[in-house]
Amino acid sequence: MKGLIQRVRHARVEVGGEEVGAIDRGLLLLLGVSGDDDRTSAERLLHKVLNYRVFPDERGRMNLNLMQAGGGLLVVSQFTLEADTGRGLRPSFTSAGSPEHAEALYDYFLERARVQWDKVASGRFAADMQVSLLNDGPVTFMLET
Repeated sequence: MKGLIQRVRHARVEVGGEEVGAIDRGLLLLLGVSGDDDRTSAERLLHKVLNYRVFPDERGRMNLNLMQAGGGLLVVSQFTLEADTGRGLRPSFTSAGSPEHAEALYDYFLERARVQWDKVASGRFAADMQVSLLNDGPVTFMLET
């Protein structure tokens, strides 16, 4: 499972002109699911996302995690993170999970995130989404399990 996190001042997701998820200060998580991922992968990635220290402390050092900073988490499914770009000029998605597998793990990830943190918003799985954000820093990290 892969997660690209971006520290944001705000972020929102629209589907068909309708806002389906939004946060103020926090993390935008683009979430990719491979065919080999399972609930254990989801739990490990969620632990990293919630506890990764990317927010500044009182001295300006990245020393606080999402919950310590009181930020929101916006989770957006992103199957293109699983692309193999090593050969040619067209990505291959053979390692990406099937839509059914990926949606089940995406839903599980969201369910577990909402149990552990009360400031969780999401996009809509497999929808044509428009994501807007104001990257803070910029601070962007790829997390993998």
